[in-house]
Amino acid sequence: MKEIEKDDIDEPRLFEENGVAARVAVLIAPLLKPLGFRLVRIKILSLNGLTLQIMAERTNGIMTIEDCEIVSRTIAPLLDIENVIERKYHLEISSPGIDRPLVRKSDFFHWQGHLVKIETSTAIDGRKKFRGKLVNVAQNGLTLNLDKTADGKEMHVFISFSNITNAHLVLTNELIRDTLKKNYNN
Repeated sequence: MKEIEKDDIDEPRLFEENGVAARVAVLIAPLLKPLGFRLVRIKILSLNGLTLQIMAERTNGIMTIEDCEIVSRTIAPLLDIENVIERKYHLEISSPGIDRPLVRKSDFFHWQGHLVKIETSTAIDGRKKFRGKLVNVAQNGLTLNLDKTADGKEMHVFISFSNITNAHLVLTNELIRDTLKKNYNN
């Protein structure tokens, strides 16, 4: 299976927001693309009143403080004009972070070999939450090597992309090392 190119700015996200967050995504995604950024995730949180959290990144996965400032200055006026959020809120622009959400197929290909947590919409073998090493990625889904059972057996599970509702990397020393190495090489 050929890996999807990480630098494809048009690669769609596997999951979409709903409600107000979805309306924000529709407004800002077209503004981000010409600047070389991709939307990762939008959340509306009840922090310090109300916080609109927008995660974005360049196609190489990097997002500097200066990049966050550029995104903020670009989208804040449109959000104010469109009045999508009808009460006072704090705008927070951030990178996905080391334990980033995995939202595109290329994310899963790129982070293959690392520990992930995944939630599904329908149960697989009676479970909707999984934690394991991402061992294989295909066009239609992925295979996790789950944490060993009490009797020491290794278990694997295949999860289709269409069944995933949430996925993110788990912070480990190996992930930190690989992320630092990747950032050093960019």
